[in-house]
Amino acid sequence: MKTGLKNGYLLALSGLVLVGAQVQAQVEQPKKIQGQKATESKPLSYVDPYIGSGGHGHVFVGASVPFGAVQVGPTNIVKGWDWCSGYHYSDSVVVGFSQTHLSGTGIGDLGDVLMMPYTGDIKTSTGSQTDPASGYGSHYSHARETARPGYYAVQLDDRDIQVELTATERVGIHRYSFPAGKTARVIVDLQQGIGWDAPVETFIRQKDAYTLEGYRFSKGWAEDQRLWFAIRSNVPFKDFNVFDGDAAQPGKELKAVKTKGVMTFANNTKQVTLKIGISPVSSENALANITAEAPGWDFNQLVQIANTKWNKQLAKINVQSGDESAKRVFYTALYHTMIGPALFNDHDGSYRGTDKKVYTHPGFDNYTVFSLWDTYRSCGPLSTLIHPERMSGFVNSLLAIYQQQGKLPIWPLMGSETNCMVGYHAVPIIADAFLKGYKGFDAAAALDAMKVSSTRDDLGVNYVKERGYIPADKEYESVSKAMEYAIDDWCIAAMAKKMGKMDDYQLYAKRAAYYKNYFDSTIKFVRPRMSDGSFKTPYDPFQSKHEKGDFTEGNGWQYTWLVPQDVEGLINLMGGDAPFTQKLDSLFNAKGDMGAEASSDISGLIGMYAHGNEPSHHVTYMYAYAGNQWKTAEKVRQVIKEFYTTRPDGLAGNEDVGAMSSWYVLSSVGFYPVNPAKGIYVFGSPVFDKATLQLQGGKTFTVQTLNNSKENKYIQSITLNGQPYTKSYIRHADLLKGGTLVIKMGSQPNYTFGKAEADRPNSMMD
Repeated sequence: MKTGLKNGYLLALSGLVLVGAQVQAQVEQPKKIQGQKATESKPLSYVDPYIGSGGHGHVFVGASVPFGAVQVGPTNIVKGWDWCSGYHYSDSVVVGFSQTHLSGTGIGDLGDVLMMPYTGDIKTSTGSQTDPASGYGSHYSHARETARPGYYAVQLDDRDIQVELTATERVGIHRYSFPAGKTARVIVDLQQGIGWDAPVETFIRQKDAYTLEGYRFSKGWAEDQRLWFAIRSNVPFKDFNVFDGDAAQPGKELKAVKTKGVMTFANNTKQVTLKIGISPVSSENALANITAEAPGWDFNQLVQIANTKWNKQLAKINVQSGDESAKRVFYTALYHTMIGPALFNDHDGSYRGTDKKVYTHPGFDNYTVFSLWDTYRSCGPLSTLIHPERMSGFVNSLLAIYQQQGKLPIWPLMGSETNCMVGYHAVPIIADAFLKGYKGFDAAAALDAMKVSSTRDDLGVNYVKERGYIPADKEYESVSKAMEYAIDDWCIAAMAKKMGKMDDYQLYAKRAAYYKNYFDSTIKFVRPRMSDGSFKTPYDPFQSKHEKGDFTEGNGWQYTWLVPQDVEGLINLMGGDAPFTQKLDSLFNAKGDMGAEASSDISGLIGMYAHGNEPSHHVTYMYAYAGNQWKTAEKVRQVIKEFYTTRPDGLAGNEDVGAMSSWYVLSSVGFYPVNPAKGIYVFGSPVFDKATLQLQGGKTFTVQTLNNSKENKYIQSITLNGQPYTKSYIRHADLLKGGTLVIKMGSQPNYTFGKAEADRPNSMMD
């Protein structure tokens, strides 16, 4: 995630202590998920939401449904970068249960409509880490906590209250069980947010004895977030009080910056169920969302509905293995790829655009939370395989944002453009869908949006147009920006070519090769260039300066390989297959000082290969382009073994809204899309005895491995539908036909598999 912004986030939290890295040694192993049985065949039983909730994974823990607008879950007191999702496994204090959370990002935001049950006198502050009971906060422990994708429960130790949560697409459902003989209260704290999030204007009012409604406008990473809500209770309020901060106010409604409302229930109230609908349009729509999605009060039934939705989505890939841990890692990873993008419309389809106008009946499901710099690499291609029904919504959401703000989104969040990270990476998502034959969107309008977004005059694009490179003395992160632009330009060229737009094809194919302008043949590294055309001196490819440096979360070692669109071109620059392979080997063995500013994003290191950050994700597969697929298999298995575990710190870096997990999902099945829009998948080293993908049209594609084990990691031979298959990749079009790929594994490399040039993956545009 964006380090410049992240560093600012850390500075904003200066004075707070106990960051995740310092407490990780105290992290205990999570207890077995309640209800999980090793013999169960349903994939949901293998999902462990705690994986990635420790370390630097930043994943969401709580209840949701696939791609839902609501992520209802616990919120800790934020103590630093590792609380970007609002929750960290090392913590033991909860201050409430918010309706929205981010998963795996490197910047904190959301945490909207925080609610907390408590007993006794009215309290309106959260309390402190050392004494949460001085406010409405409470201690909790993992021993009395349950986390599943559609259900979350925890015992508030300081209150003797049990909290249970579940969700529909747009409604969070809370069930609170109170101790006998205590006054039951619930606070709605609209002041609280996560990370950067801060309220601008908030409002709440009591509509009737069972209903509250209001809104929360805030700024943060999302500069102008507007969210409306409605709360419906199954128990009437005995009283309702409003507060501006901690100051009591008269009446039953309040508009302020730090609005809070406290529900008080009748004596001896033992259990309360609350339904919280959210909307980007209005409180009326939020209430209508409740009516449409959660009309009844059977909490357990709503949990089962959420479970059914998760099982249906998780069953799109069925894996078989005697290794139960591998299945836990796999289905948790698959789950993580479906927390976002998140729906950003009401049940009737209406939504508020980036231009803050309301759009009704748009004809598609509108989504937000596209972590594009991270997810275009493998999460997007994964969706084209297993989520064909959502591709039209994804693409049209991106194109709608273009219409509303004049450029394709960079990192859209809740109706705001964050401009986070580099590149115009909505392009690969759209181009990949088009090139794979997806309809349901205007291709001509999409190409126009790509051309406009790639010919702006900001963020160094003006220099790309004028010079073919971005001078380091004119623009920071110049190398990373230009190399990411070149990937996107390849995608534009490929789409233009298929559409018969040959002038556009030729222009963008030329721009796709501009990465070569950074390659210093004397040292075999990419290197910043200055306005006069010279290479920047001094230069150390190990150094990673993040504040106004030359690279985005990386260094010269890592970015030299950021050429997924033209691996053959990079091989030629290196001097051929052998020098290329030797240089790539050195990446995994290099040792050096990255500098004091190297961020936590440069993690998951094998030499200078950094699996904890997405620009390295395709690199292990590049060996196959030089005829050495066996080396790809070797490195892929090493990454899987070292950086994906069942522990809370079982991710090597930020999850980034499914990006880290989608690498594992595809790689463990046996292949990976090096070029995000080429439509081919390069073979690695499958983990499972059998993996079956449910494809569009009711077809299935099965990858079956023979003699598979931890030692037998090398591909010996392959058959496709009973016929010998010698290529080290498979085309998307062939995969969609369905069938069975049988891979025979062995403990020693088969040096000839994929060796012939005709059997290697290529970067040519079809």
